[in-house]
Amino acid sequence: MRIRVVVVDDQELVRAGFAMILDNQPDMEVVGQAADGIEAIASARSLRPDVMLMDIRMPRMDGIEATRAITSLDTALPIRVVVLTTFQDDEYVYAALEAGASGFVLKDLSPGELVHAVRVAAKGDALLAPAVTRMLIQRVVSERPIDRQMQERIKLLTDREREVLLWVARGLTNAEIGESVFIGEATVKSHVSHILTKLGARDRVHAVAIAYEAGFIPPGLNDP
Repeated sequence: MRIRVVVVDDQELVRAGFAMILDNQPDMEVVGQAADGIEAIASARSLRPDVMLMDIRMPRMDGIEATRAITSLDTALPIRVVVLTTFQDDEYVYAALEAGASGFVLKDLSPGELVHAVRVAAKGDALLAPAVTRMLIQRVVSERPIDRQMQERIKLLTDREREVLLWVARGLTNAEIGESVFIGEATVKSHVSHILTKLGARDRVHAVAIAYEAGFIPPGLNDP
């Protein structure tokens, strides 16, 4: 089954360029394009794509509001949103992640990186793989006071779930985590599901943000 994608950007040439790259992939199909947030929401409702590439700054409705509306839709399968930006305004991009985006990529990324980002988002696995996303969360959250409510949520996790959460924060896939802690991939998937439920997190990105906000993960966590 091919990954269904909608490309959202107010610049027609940018939309066409991304669409061409993705449509040339054997496992992808661009089912729609949108020029602003309002059109993006309409496309999400009518087309039910797997992934939406979402520009942040657009007329009529920006990508943050559109992302919040799309990730709140009652759909059988979640619509993953990957934010596109040329800006590195930490708070602005982090707002998109808080609105439900699974991650973000800069518009000057290579075709291979774009394809990889869509595949990662569609799988719902290593959504923190881009190091820049982890750095963004660390930088923004480290400037905020520790959230005591989030600390209480962390206390609900078992020791194994806390260990898995640390690996998730490093951007590892379920399979990679399994290899690191010597358990099966299905078991890791089960742990991640329990982590999301206990933390009240939408996805892996949100779970890691909560972990930082709670002070569970220290700023500057190194990759293994």
